[in-house]
Amino acid sequence: MLDIKQIREQTEYVRERLSLRGGGDEKKLEEVMAHDEARRKGLAEVEQFKALRNRVSKEIGALMGQKKVQEAEEKKKETRDIGDKIAALDKLVAEAEEKRDEILIRLPNLPHSSVAIGKSAEDNPEIRVFSQKQAYTFKPRTHIELCESLKLIDFNRATKISGSGFLLYTHWGAKLERALIQFLLDLHTEQHQYVEVSPPFIVNRESMTGVGQFPKFLDQAYAVQEGLDGSTVGKLYLVPTAEAPVANIHRDEILPEAQMPIRYCAYSPCFRAEAGAAGLGTRGMIRVHQFDKVELIKIVTPETGYEELEKMVLNAEKVLQLLDLHYRVINLCTGDMGFASAKTYDIEVWAPGQNQYLEVSSCSNCEDFQARRMNLKFKNSQGENKYPHILNGSGTALARLFVALVETHQQPDGSIKIPPILQPYLKADSIRAN
Repeated sequence: MLDIKQIREQTEYVRERLSLRGGGDEKKLEEVMAHDEARRKGLAEVEQFKALRNRVSKEIGALMGQKKVQEAEEKKKETRDIGDKIAALDKLVAEAEEKRDEILIRLPNLPHSSVAIGKSAEDNPEIRVFSQKQAYTFKPRTHIELCESLKLIDFNRATKISGSGFLLYTHWGAKLERALIQFLLDLHTEQHQYVEVSPPFIVNRESMTGVGQFPKFLDQAYAVQEGLDGSTVGKLYLVPTAEAPVANIHRDEILPEAQMPIRYCAYSPCFRAEAGAAGLGTRGMIRVHQFDKVELIKIVTPETGYEELEKMVLNAEKVLQLLDLHYRVINLCTGDMGFASAKTYDIEVWAPGQNQYLEVSSCSNCEDFQARRMNLKFKNSQGENKYPHILNGSGTALARLFVALVETHQQPDGSIKIPPILQPYLKADSIRAN
């Protein structure tokens, strides 16, 4: 959530940064300011009436001491009238605050000054590239062809079980998916100093709101109903990513500065309804309703937020380097950024069978945007309570990593060569047709 104090004191700056996103959110600032002013005016009037009531109460005490009962009773009536006015003002203040916050909760984060200005993905600057695209002496097969010929995924039976947009990994496909997850967790915990956690895969509405999933992306969530009790719908949701539970671990806490930086790493399946998404009715692994991911979360001091973001991107890149996959890093422009992010790097891996880049990691610094929403603070060395920066990143996401791996390392005979780093996990150096 944006800082209301910053909106009051730097209104034009906030308006300008919001306008760069291209969503028209800057137009909502006037309404925010109007409700905020009504709230502040009401609070000031409440304080005045409370001071008046205190003064009258003292007068009542003095009158009672002087046995002036009739005058004291009149003053008591005056205090009751003042109390009614205070109650009415309290209600107006609460309503103004609710209306203000209802708009604030829907406003996206402000783009950092280093973010490129642009309208769409076409305006995203490329930061760096790793290795070259693989050269083949044959036409590369798609992952669908490879998965079917090697019996890695049964697309038809997955549809029979759950509908379109779901996957049924089988035999070596299931083993490869498990091997990738284990490899990612070991890499980040053993080499990159993340602490592994295993979170719940169902979270409450407060957790989804805390990371900025709600109310913006409510239409993309899978709500959970407890048994036959329809009244429970809207209280719990399947996680869209492990960011939702892990970033909320310290919600409503005040952390000692010495505890930071906090680095968490977690595996979870991810569930996304993605209402209106194109292509979900087609076979394949590019856009699915359920996929696996290893998520990286950092909670850091504001002074180190962007240094830690650069390190997080390098952590995610290491995955692709060790798997010998060609990729590029891009910086999302102002018009292509995520709702909660102040700055985002996407890592896109090359999939030769698709003849395109696929996003497998998105690393963002949300600054204090999420911390404000989840009331997470830290106490600095001066004893002041401050909001930390919260960072999230995919380290990395499957099934697109799976796609890039099998398509990149396919062989002329239809087999898949397994990168050396992954062989101890899979206990095989290749996957071949039975």
